[in-house]
Amino acid sequence: MIVAGFGFRRGAGLASLRAALELAQDGLPPITHLATAIDKTSALVPLAEALGLPMTGIPSASLSTTPTPTSSAASLKARATGSVAEACALVAAGPGARLLRTRHISPDRMASCAIAEGSQP
Repeated sequence: MIVAGFGFRRGAGLASLRAALELAQDGLPPITHLATAIDKTSALVPLAEALGLPMTGIPSASLSTTPTPTSSAASLKARATGSVAEACALVAAGPGARLLRTRHISPDRMASCAIAEGSQP
Protein backbone atom coordinates (compact mmCIF):
# COMPACT_ATOMS: atom_id res chain seq x y z
CA MET A 1 0.00 0.00 0.00
CA ILE A 2 1.32 3.43 -0.95
CA VAL A 3 -0.62 6.30 0.59
CA ALA A 4 -0.63 9.98 -0.33
CA GLY A 5 -1.46 11.94 2.80
CA PHE A 6 -2.78 15.48 2.48
CA GLY A 7 -2.98 18.56 4.61
CA PHE A 8 -4.59 21.66 3.17
CA ARG A 9 -6.13 25.01 3.92
CA ARG A 10 -9.81 25.77 3.68
CA GLY A 11 -10.52 26.70 0.09
CA ALA A 12 -7.83 24.47 -1.42
CA GLY A 13 -9.11 23.19 -4.74
CA LEU A 14 -8.40 20.27 -7.01
CA ALA A 15 -5.53 22.10 -8.74
CA SER A 16 -3.73 22.71 -5.42
CA LEU A 17 -4.18 19.09 -4.31
CA ARG A 18 -2.98 17.74 -7.66
CA ALA A 19 0.06 20.05 -7.64
CA ALA A 20 1.10 18.91 -4.15
CA LEU A 21 0.61 15.26 -5.16
CA GLU A 22 2.66 15.64 -8.34
CA LEU A 23 5.54 17.25 -6.43
CA ALA A 24 5.53 14.54 -3.74
CA GLN A 25 5.03 11.62 -6.12
CA ASP A 26 7.75 12.48 -8.62
CA GLY A 27 9.71 9.29 -9.29
CA LEU A 28 7.86 7.09 -6.77
CA PRO A 29 5.69 4.05 -7.47
CA PRO A 30 1.98 4.72 -8.07
CA ILE A 31 -0.12 5.54 -5.03
CA THR A 32 -2.93 3.20 -4.04
CA HIS A 33 -4.80 5.29 -1.45
CA LEU A 34 -5.41 8.87 -0.34
CA ALA A 35 -5.76 10.11 3.25
CA THR A 36 -6.54 13.34 5.07
CA ALA A 37 -7.97 14.54 8.37
CA ILE A 38 -11.45 13.10 8.86
CA ASP A 39 -13.14 16.50 8.91
CA LYS A 40 -11.59 17.41 5.53
CA THR A 41 -12.49 14.29 3.54
CA SER A 42 -15.24 16.00 1.53
CA ALA A 43 -12.67 18.38 0.02
CA LEU A 44 -10.50 15.44 -1.09
CA VAL A 45 -13.36 13.56 -2.80
CA PRO A 46 -12.87 15.25 -6.22
CA LEU A 47 -9.23 14.13 -6.35
CA ALA A 48 -10.08 10.60 -5.17
CA GLU A 49 -12.76 10.36 -7.85
CA ALA A 50 -10.50 11.76 -10.56
CA LEU A 51 -7.78 9.23 -9.70
CA GLY A 52 -10.16 6.35 -8.98
CA LEU A 53 -8.56 5.75 -5.58
CA PRO A 54 -10.01 4.97 -2.15
CA MET A 55 -9.75 7.59 0.55
CA THR A 56 -9.38 7.37 4.32
CA GLY A 57 -10.27 9.98 6.94
CA ILE A 58 -7.85 10.09 9.87
CA PRO A 59 -9.17 11.04 13.35
CA SER A 60 -7.57 14.02 15.09
CA ALA A 61 -6.38 11.85 17.99
CA SER A 62 -4.32 9.74 15.59
CA LEU A 63 -2.77 12.81 13.99
CA SER A 64 -1.60 14.25 17.29
CA THR A 65 0.05 11.00 18.41
CA THR A 66 1.98 10.35 15.18
CA PRO A 67 5.51 11.78 15.10
CA THR A 68 6.52 13.47 11.84
CA PRO A 69 9.98 14.38 10.55
CA THR A 70 8.97 17.89 9.52
CA SER A 71 7.22 20.48 11.63
CA SER A 72 5.02 23.42 10.73
CA ALA A 73 3.94 25.93 13.36
CA ALA A 74 0.55 26.19 11.64
CA SER A 75 0.06 22.39 11.75
CA LEU A 76 1.12 22.24 15.38
CA LYS A 77 -1.34 24.97 16.31
CA ALA A 78 -4.26 23.65 14.25
CA ARG A 79 -3.82 19.87 14.61
CA ALA A 80 -1.16 19.21 17.27
CA THR A 81 1.09 17.51 14.71
CA GLY A 82 4.16 18.71 12.87
CA SER A 83 2.73 17.77 9.47
CA VAL A 84 -0.86 16.79 8.74
CA ALA A 85 0.16 15.30 5.39
CA GLU A 86 2.90 13.11 6.88
CA ALA A 87 0.78 11.99 9.84
CA CYS A 88 -2.17 11.11 7.57
CA ALA A 89 0.04 9.11 5.21
CA LEU A 90 1.69 7.20 8.04
CA VAL A 91 -1.52 6.41 9.94
CA ALA A 92 -3.37 5.29 6.80
CA ALA A 93 -0.48 3.06 5.70
CA GLY A 94 -0.66 1.24 9.04
CA PRO A 95 1.73 -0.03 11.72
CA GLY A 96 5.35 -0.04 10.63
CA ALA A 97 4.71 2.40 7.76
CA ARG A 98 7.58 4.54 6.54
CA LEU A 99 7.62 7.80 4.67
CA LEU A 100 8.87 7.59 1.12
CA ARG A 101 8.61 11.34 0.74
CA THR A 102 8.15 14.06 3.36
CA ARG A 103 5.59 16.78 2.71
CA HIS A 104 5.73 18.79 -0.46
CA ILE A 105 3.78 22.02 -0.66
CA SER A 106 1.79 23.15 -3.68
CA PRO A 107 3.11 26.30 -5.40
CA ASP A 108 0.10 28.29 -4.15
CA ARG A 109 0.86 27.05 -0.59
CA MET A 110 -2.72 25.79 -0.16
CA ALA A 111 -1.97 22.05 0.09
CA SER A 112 0.75 19.67 1.15
CA CYS A 113 1.24 16.00 0.34
CA ALA A 114 3.49 13.27 1.76
CA ILE A 115 3.83 9.66 0.61
CA ALA A 116 4.09 6.63 2.92
CA GLU A 117 4.44 2.92 2.30
CA GLY A 118 2.93 0.30 4.53
CA SER A 119 1.66 -3.24 4.61
CA GLN A 120 -2.03 -2.48 5.29
CA PRO A 121 -4.29 -4.24 2.77
